[in-house]
Amino acid sequence: MSELRFVRLGFGENAVEYREAWQRQREVHAARFADEVPDTCLLLEHPPVYTAGRRTEDSERPLDGTPVVDVDRGGKITWHGPGQLVGYPIQKLPRPVDVVAHVRRLEEALIRTCAELGLETTRIEGRSGVWVLGDPVEQRPQIGGLSLDFDPRLSDPEFDARLNGPEYAPSNAGQRREDRKLAAIGIRVAKGVTMHGFSLNVNPDNTWFDRIVPCGIRDAGVASLANELGRDVTIDEVLPVVEKHLVAVMAEAVPAPRPVEKTAAQGMPLPG
Repeated sequence: MSELRFVRLGFGENAVEYREAWQRQREVHAARFADEVPDTCLLLEHPPVYTAGRRTEDSERPLDGTPVVDVDRGGKITWHGPGQLVGYPIQKLPRPVDVVAHVRRLEEALIRTCAELGLETTRIEGRSGVWVLGDPVEQRPQIGGLSLDFDPRLSDPEFDARLNGPEYAPSNAGQRREDRKLAAIGIRVAKGVTMHGFSLNVNPDNTWFDRIVPCGIRDAGVASLANELGRDVTIDEVLPVVEKHLVAVMAEAVPAPRPVEKTAAQGMPLPG
């Protein structure tokens, strides 16, 4: 991979509208494919917006008909807005393209970022992104005075937290001591070049997530650095830390194409 450069597009009062940033991604993507620019990571905040990846189901969208921007990335529905650091790494991957490896690199950079800021995070198998682990089920506080054995989210696939009060709201997952997502990742690879990327909850109003089923996950919630660390955390504080670890992780990667094993059909004897 080429050296990774960063472009800080806009934050706070200069937050960048989602569709404007999406168009900027397309422009940089075309330039990167043509080798006119190096690997580039756009960093920014968005005004409040819901975006839905290709796998989003109708039942996961806002119940009140709030507009959602349908996008060409993987994953499901999420929210972007003030207090959330968004990164769009636009990078040329080696062939054969290994999308999972790219996602893992992004996760690793964010895990290291959180560790430097004082928060231990991890991955959860089968669920992309960066997570704060909750307590074991038997140690969690009871919801609504009921035993967690009767938690409807664990037995009813149609259960909708949005219709059942704040006890089940994704933004309250920390109070329930459940697993909660701190950073979401959704990407697209076109012509061997990545688009879209990650969103890291620094100090947003996480109640925005309560109007959707975040990432299509009904039995976990969302977190923020500020809430988990119990102190004020700003985008300005996090920006250079994210940049440092993205550079380090990409520099450590050895993205060589996977070797192709010869078979008898290709003129090579198979081991007997």
